[in-house]
Amino acid sequence: MFSSKFLTVSLVMSVLTLTGCASGDQYKANVYKQGQVNQAQAAKMVQIMAINPAKIEVDNSQGKQAAQIGGAIIGALLGGAAGNRSNNVAAGAVAGGVVGAAAGTMVSDKTLVDGVQLTYVENNRMLSSAQVGKMCEFKLGTALVISTGYSTETRIQPNNDVPCP
Repeated sequence: MFSSKFLTVSLVMSVLTLTGCASGDQYKANVYKQGQVNQAQAAKMVQIMAINPAKIEVDNSQGKQAAQIGGAIIGALLGGAAGNRSNNVAAGAVAGGVVGAAAGTMVSDKTLVDGVQLTYVENNRMLSSAQVGKMCEFKLGTALVISTGYSTETRIQPNNDVPCP
């Protein structure tokens, strides 16, 4: 017979395992929205002077919502199975679904992803920009910056030809 403690622990572990936290890949400099494709965008060359690790906070509300839905479904299944032993499948499924959805709320709506802080020179000015990406994607030297129309947006393109391990 399933205990409520076992059911709760199983739900929490299942929800956390099944929910993919935001990777932040949609914020990388070389990722474009549909409306930005086949559009002219200003480009310029800059000199990267320093590359430092950074953490970038990204939205994980979709991951949280998926965790709540997944938790409710898994909870209902586990609760129904537990209720089956006491001939009360419906009550077990409802209780399990509620517990599972509650477990899903434990997933944060914000998450931190790996990024880089790039210090670069443009028109004899030293500037800095945080980018979602890996340190190994960048190297000191010349890099391409794409401007999509937002005045302060800096999309410094990865400039390291050597693939990340």
